[in-house]
Amino acid sequence: MCRHQPPCPAAEAPDREAARQLAHHPEQGSLLCNGVLVFEGTGELLPDGQIVAPHRPLVKQVAA
Repeated sequence: MCRHQPPCPAAEAPDREAARQLAHHPEQGSLLCNGVLVFEGTGELLPDGQIVAPHRPLVKQVAA
């Protein structure tokens, strides 16, 4: 699906959310270049129909 360089991470890759957005609808979610649908509730739908449960990215805390 991805035609630009460097190519986006594949839908199966752990960093799949780093792909470019093709379309964004604030009330629904985003379609990424690798075919992944990312929903605003942080869940995902992969191109093969597999569902990724809602999750939040881990925030690394820096000691002061």
